[in-house]
Amino acid sequence: MALRAFYNEIKGLRVRELPSHLKPKLSWDNVKKTVDRGVDRYIEKYIETSSVEPLFHVCIGGMIFSYLVALPEERRHLEHQQHAAAGHH
Repeated sequence: MALRAFYNEIKGLRVRELPSHLKPKLSWDNVKKTVDRGVDRYIEKYIETSSVEPLFHVCIGGMIFSYLVALPEERRHLEHQQHAAAGHH
């Protein structure tokens, strides 16, 4: 939904006009305001309603984080296995 609104905002702009249009949106103050608004919406939607979903969000986020942390080791392990298998043929 937000991407569609953003696309509708910029679809009429010329390429050289795009940086001047995006610069105010990427300012530190605007980013902080947007994040604060998002956190406030999350609190209203999930925390204040005593929903169980934040617990699911933490669990799923933890699983994704642990996967990303373990990924380089798994890739090294897979590469080692592939080299070992290629050496035996």
